[in-house]
Amino acid sequence: MSLAQLKTENQVVAQFPKLAYKKNKLFNKLINKKENIAVVGLGYVGLPLAVHMAAKFKVIVFDVNENKVMQLMQHKDPCEELPEEEFKGKDISFTSNEEILKDAKFYVVAVPTPIDDLKKPNLLPIKSATAAIAKHLKKGDCIVFESTVYPGCTEEVCVPILERISRLKFNEDFTVGYSPERINPGDKEHTFTKIKKIVSGSTKEALELIANVYESVVIAGVHRAPSLKVAEAAKVVENIQRDVNIGLMNELSQIFSVLDINTKDVLKAAGTKWNFHNYFPGLVGGHCIGVDPYYLISKAKEMKYAPKLLEQAREVNESMIGHIALQLERRLYNKRFRKNNVSVLVKGIAFKENVNDIRNSKTAELCLELTRRGYNVVVEDLMVDAKEVKRHYGIQVEKSPSGEFDAIVLAVDHEDYKHLSYYDYLKNGNEETIIFDVKGDKKDKFPSEVYMSL
Repeated sequence: MSLAQLKTENQVVAQFPKLAYKKNKLFNKLINKKENIAVVGLGYVGLPLAVHMAAKFKVIVFDVNENKVMQLMQHKDPCEELPEEEFKGKDISFTSNEEILKDAKFYVVAVPTPIDDLKKPNLLPIKSATAAIAKHLKKGDCIVFESTVYPGCTEEVCVPILERISRLKFNEDFTVGYSPERINPGDKEHTFTKIKKIVSGSTKEALELIANVYESVVIAGVHRAPSLKVAEAAKVVENIQRDVNIGLMNELSQIFSVLDINTKDVLKAAGTKWNFHNYFPGLVGGHCIGVDPYYLISKAKEMKYAPKLLEQAREVNESMIGHIALQLERRLYNKRFRKNNVSVLVKGIAFKENVNDIRNSKTAELCLELTRRGYNVVVEDLMVDAKEVKRHYGIQVEKSPSGEFDAIVLAVDHEDYKHLSYYDYLKNGNEETIIFDVKGDKKDKFPSEVYMSL
């Protein structure tokens, strides 16, 4: 190690206060299953984390949703991400009884962190989870937060709750850590164990404990961040970078539509340069890219800084719903369709391909916008829960719609749709049916006179 590296290492270590219990003592108990790990939250993040942890540790999983817990007791993943065999041979138990948290020494919080109607951070789920743990917190415990937050949230919001309810002292009686979730729903390649884990801790001992726990199950290894704030910021930056780049592509697609240029053709040509970064236009929804930027935007404004670029990217991406609706409306008008009789079939309403998650679905908002404009909209999706869609958005979903439509919007490219030919689409249309391919990669499948894309 060079002198410069040693100096940096000493600076990182020096910032941590000392803790009463010995380094790695708790880890040894955890790995030998003399103490338990508790995971709070059973969604896309918490469940795979808990199942993989249970390969090496004794894991108890708590969630307030009793129906979800009942399904998991039968080894059925409500998110349809984990097959039944993933549960076999794992030392894991599921419960909706909060009292079980008293049996743990190491906690992982993996609850949603959504935004409210004003695009402000909604911290109620993480506050509730923190309060539940605080009721059962004991000396020597460690709590790791995985939920996406703004830099400083763990220490400014969660730690005071833990101290107030438990009456224990931070970094003397208990420690905390932050390790941002990096799971990509629907991605079978970049799974929990194959993505490098960022870890951070409130003390040197806590950092090593948390790193050791995650290193035991994450094949890709861990990256030790120098502070909780750095780890928190790293997470929001990952999604903000994608949001800004997609925002650029969406703005370009709006410009190119005026110039009558196909955006995908432009990007294909530009992509022949070695240092070109491939991002593509589209609807930006879900619980990450379409949400996380608002956490940093909110924190920046609190610190009296106006994050112009971040807000502009969000504005452009949100505008794509109206842009798609308007482009389709103009094309239908040019075809002399009578608006009050025009029918539109929208294929896919999940927030992205190959998942059943409908949270913050921009396709759902597009359907509502088309309905508001007077079109008869029918939605098809083979993966989502139709009752959930009806409850959240008031939209009826059909598995196999019949009839002939004036326009078909290919909104979400589920695997079941990829192999379909033009003649398959003609079962729900005719040779004049407009095809709007939101993703823009099916240009060669359809006649140019009916094809549209971003």
